[in-house]
Amino acid sequence: MAGQIDRETVEYISILAKLELSGEEQLAAARDMGRMLEYIDKLKELDTDGVEPVSHVFPVYNVFREDTVTNQDIREELQKSAPACKDGAYKVPRTVE
Repeated sequence: MAGQIDRETVEYISILAKLELSGEEQLAAARDMGRMLEYIDKLKELDTDGVEPVSHVFPVYNVFREDTVTNQDIREELQKSAPACKDGAYKVPRTVE
């Protein structure tokens, strides 16, 4: 698998990624991609039988809590400090004519 990265592949990937690579950058990218594929080949050699797949290195569990109301309706208390209120709403001066 490691020997499959050639200049055409790098050009195609750079077009998909909308990158403009110089000739030198294309060669460097081909070497880097080749090394990545070699590493993947090396990982494929590992015996992973009995190893459970994970999506995170630490065990992550849903930590949902009950949706309970913890505050009370204190609207009337708050509106006592307002200069003017009407029908449970704050009354403010008109700003648009």
